[in-house]
Amino acid sequence: MPRETGRKVIASNKKARHDYEVLKTYEAGLVLAGTEVKSLRAGYASLVDAFAQEHEGELMLYNLHIAEYGFGSWTNHAPRRTRKLLLHRLEIDRILDKLREPGVALVPLSLYFNEGWAKVELALAKGRKEYDKRQAIAKRDADKEIARALGRSLKGHSAKSGGHPRG
Repeated sequence: MPRETGRKVIASNKKARHDYEVLKTYEAGLVLAGTEVKSLRAGYASLVDAFAQEHEGELMLYNLHIAEYGFGSWTNHAPRRTRKLLLHRLEIDRILDKLREPGVALVPLSLYFNEGWAKVELALAKGRKEYDKRQAIAKRDADKEIARALGRSLKGHSAKSGGHPRG
């Protein structure tokens, strides 16, 4: 069977970018059981309550839900078991230094296959307050409006014409 190429996203945590300000992202491998890989290939995963923490000098991923494999038997895995993250020691030490700062968390952003290997995109992030979330939404909306206006002006449409070039 030929090896997979490219990146295939399995699950993403869209709410994380809304709730947190991303400082830096990392790509980490996961220690998985065979039935977990088969469930991931079928797309049965959820990052909703997942988070990463330090445990005895290693980084572990908690609450990642990978559904039991439908054709698994007694060898099936526990859906929310703790999974070890695979990173270089230097990266782990840098992440642990940052995690000691107040208000910084390690949040998974997406789960995907990269060249056939299961990977998780982690972010060092600071939690946003409610007013910060509103400001981020307002900034995003303003940026979209600016992009629309710029697009209209590049196409030769005036903003008042309602979008039709002769109208």
